[in-house]
Amino acid sequence: METREKIVFAGLPLAVYREIAAHLRTVTGVEVGFTEQTSTEFDYNQSQVGGLWIDYGSSSNSQTRQWVKQILAYYQHRYGV
Repeated sequence: METREKIVFAGLPLAVYREIAAHLRTVTGVEVGFTEQTSTEFDYNQSQVGGLWIDYGSSSNSQTRQWVKQILAYYQHRYGV
């Protein structure tokens, strides 16, 4: 059974979201993609994406979730979000 989680870091640029996604894709049992930006107005202070979705596949376990949590914590600390 797969579990999907949505992650949003307000104000991060697309390049950083792509970096996070690439980092998360190195974790076995995890699939990552982007959610659409829901704003109808362009704003330089908003990202071009709404956030990330993370799917934990049937091969994921508690260690998988711990690695994902550590990766996300790193980016939260690095970018102050």
